[in-house]
Amino acid sequence: MNVLIVQINPMPINIEYNRDKIKGILENINKDIDLVIFPKLFLYGYHKFDSLKTSPFIEKQIENALEEIRKTAKNNVLISYPKLKENKYTTEFALISNNEIKICDTFKINNKSFKVIENPEDENEIEQDYVIYPELSISRTNEEYKRQNKFKNFIQKHSKKIIFINQAGANGEVVYDGLSRVLDENGKIIALAKAFEEDVLNVNLDKGTRIEKIPKEYSLATNLNSFSLDYENDLERTYNSIILSIRDYFYKNGFKKAVLGLSGGLDSTVCAVLLTDALQAKNVLGVSMPSKLTSDLSKSDAYQLAKNLEIGFIEIPIKDYQEAFTKDFNSAFEKISNYWCNRYTNSYTQDNIQARSRAMILWGIANEYAQTLPIATSDKSEAYMGYATINGDMSGGFAPIIDVTKTKLFALAKWMNKNREVKNAIPESIILKPPGAELAIDPKTGQTLKAEDALMPYEFLDEVIWRMENLHQSIDNMMRDEFLYEKNNIINEETKKAWLEKFFKRLQGAKYKWYISAPGPIVDSNSRNKIEFNQPIVSNICYEK
Repeated sequence: MNVLIVQINPMPINIEYNRDKIKGILENINKDIDLVIFPKLFLYGYHKFDSLKTSPFIEKQIENALEEIRKTAKNNVLISYPKLKENKYTTEFALISNNEIKICDTFKINNKSFKVIENPEDENEIEQDYVIYPELSISRTNEEYKRQNKFKNFIQKHSKKIIFINQAGANGEVVYDGLSRVLDENGKIIALAKAFEEDVLNVNLDKGTRIEKIPKEYSLATNLNSFSLDYENDLERTYNSIILSIRDYFYKNGFKKAVLGLSGGLDSTVCAVLLTDALQAKNVLGVSMPSKLTSDLSKSDAYQLAKNLEIGFIEIPIKDYQEAFTKDFNSAFEKISNYWCNRYTNSYTQDNIQARSRAMILWGIANEYAQTLPIATSDKSEAYMGYATINGDMSGGFAPIIDVTKTKLFALAKWMNKNREVKNAIPESIILKPPGAELAIDPKTGQTLKAEDALMPYEFLDEVIWRMENLHQSIDNMMRDEFLYEKNNIINEETKKAWLEKFFKRLQGAKYKWYISAPGPIVDSNSRNKIEFNQPIVSNICYEK
């Protein structure tokens, strides 16, 4: 029994594009293939059905596409698509066989029986010879580890060969990592497709076939039961996920070039490397936009990074912008004070003028040069705390690292320096320097304010995020547990409580920023990415209990 597993990348809700991709494959395969399997919902190309509700004509497009595929198919072909039944959209499986379209989830080919399942954990008894499991499986921390356990449990229960097929591509916030496979009745992988790439896998279900390598680290659980700063097992997957997300986001939306601010800091540096690897250096422009607070080291680090990456680089100082805005604002504030008297003793106006001046420059460049998109460089740690400026450093059309915490970014920067073809592209000084936006002076030190002084140590902050997302803990739970940071640093209970209260207070105030932030890829095992987590902006959860 020869099966062709077609692990490819659709264009969401572009029925004609996906139809033609299917037809192109079917026109060029041998007749000795007994069954051709496409990824789940490939014809539609997406896992949510809102577009069908607002554009019901898409269903007719799907019907027409199926008919054209039927005329092309010389082999047995399994395709799935969404179908409205009893006011609810479900996944329909269509077998094209003997020039007919049959809607079914069980069928026979050459006296061998197949069953299509949507969740291995829901199955009780299976009588068929082979099981087909088409799934849109997202790349995220621990996902491959969970997959392997799911397959292991299924095979222990049923002792059946299972054909797992996944997409390989990205649709905005979600990234599908491929790794389609066939496992025999003992749980051994006898065929495995590539990770993060389109692949066509010709499998003899009795003998097996080509097996691509799953990086060992993908199979290991990362931070599953306790928080750890050892991200090594997950860095290659994180890198590949973000690269694919950038590449597909640009291609599928018609962009070719990226422009971003290069501050000489970690966030913009990591983004610049990822963009370079995803889009090629010729399509990336870094812009240094120093203010009067920007250090010489930051400027030289930004220049050196751009030189190492061989990307475009220009410098546009914002001192004149800041002074002009400040003059106009001060005049306006005096007039407003005739109406409102409750001005802040210390405001963030000057900080935000700088950040928003930089965003205006980046958007101006994007407006001037075709198919160019500005990049938002906020990371997950600072997004949780609202430590970012709306229409400033948050501004952009895509946010590559929005689901990557700061401690993981440091690890990723070191990993890229070791594992990219061009080694040590990131200057060591960038990795060693304490993060800071260089927007304000710290009155305690007289130096530019460091991010950890404004927030809390990142090692502690990132564990709070991990505990909230994975263990769903409240402040009281966290106070009772010992943090990794506490094992290596002496902090009293009062300080710990103050940090936790600051985190959750700022979290409440940052919700409205999440709703207007740029989209970015899901990376972590649990995420507050807008596509899968919805909480009202006006909600006010008590995290004490």
